This record gives sequence, C-alpha cells and structure tokens, in this order.
Amino acid sequence: MLNTIKRQIALQKARSVVQPACDVFINHRGIDTKRSIASLLYHQLLLSRIPSFLDNKNMKPGDKLFENIDNAIMGCKIGVAVFSPRYCDSYFCLHELALMMESRKKVIPIFCDVKPSQLRVTNNKIYTPAEIKRFRNAIEEAKHTVGLAFDTTKGNWADVVTYTTELVKETLTEIDNEKNVARPADIMC
Repeated sequence: MLNTIKRQIALQKARSVVQPACDVFINHRGIDTKRSIASLLYHQLLLSRIPSFLDNKNMKPGDKLFENIDNAIMGCKIGVAVFSPRYCDSYFCLHELALMMESRKKVIPIFCDVKPSQLRVTNNKIYTPAEIKRFRNAIEEAKHTVGLAFDTTKGNWADVVTYTTELVKETLTEIDNEKNVARPADIMC
C-alpha cells in the first residue's frame, strides 16, 4: 500500500511539472489543516484517481503563487473549502474562496472545528474596501452552502475523508452528466 502511494505521488509530481488541469481544488489554511484533513483528503482523492490540487503537492520552489493557484482554481471542476477557526485570518484562503465563488465553481465546505456562523472577515486595514466586500460575499455564500461539520476531538478522520471523497465523485459525475445533456445532439443526415 505504501509503495502504491509513493508511486502515485511520484507520478503526480511528474505530471505537475506541466501543470495539468485538476478536478478538485483543496482550499485550506495551511497552518491549521495542511498536515491533517487537507493532506489526507488529497491522498484519498489521488488513490481514487481524481486529479486534485493542494499547494504543497502541486507547486515547487520558484513557482508563482497567484498564477499557479488562480490557474488551478479556474481549471478545476470542484472546490473543497476546509474552514478552520483561523481560516478568515488568511488573505490566500479568502482570495481562493472568492475566486471559486466568482467563477461559479461547485464548492463543498467542510467546517472543521468551526461553525459557519463563526466565520467573519474583519476589517484589519490591510485589505482594500473592494477586497473586504469580495471576501465577505464569498464567506456569506459559503455559509449558506450545505457542508460537512467535523469536530477533530470527536470525529473520525477516515470517515470524513472517505465521505468527502464520495461526495466529490458524485459531484463530478453530476457535472459530467450536466455537460453531456447541455451538448446539442448530433443531427444525422
């Protein structure tokens, strides 16, 4: 099993040099969730053969942050937003979420040790008024999206990662089916 994971990680790194489109973008506050739910979810999606983007797995030193992240978001089909208690303290988290919402991506929220009502963008005088409005709109939209609640002190990590992976699979199937229905039928002459 470990060798399989290592081979798949090596394959993913080799592919990431070209920066292919990913199906899933994992949005998270690194200091809170990178070494737990975000990485576990990334590896579970990888094992399920679902191309996913997680910054520390798909980027390397010298890569342009915003360029790579923005391209990954624009190219993905689904975003998984892992909200944590200090999520709203991160400009990057808020920017990524806003871009996913603005580009009308399907977003699956995971509220990890935080309730949706606790998510707030504060005016810390670092952001411009336009950024504050953009970030607040994105947070409000996420708060009104059905998501998963996960308490790290009581929950089972494997269960939440497995359930999220299944939701991603179902959602990708729905998106693919919608695209197929939206395509005009070929007319036979």
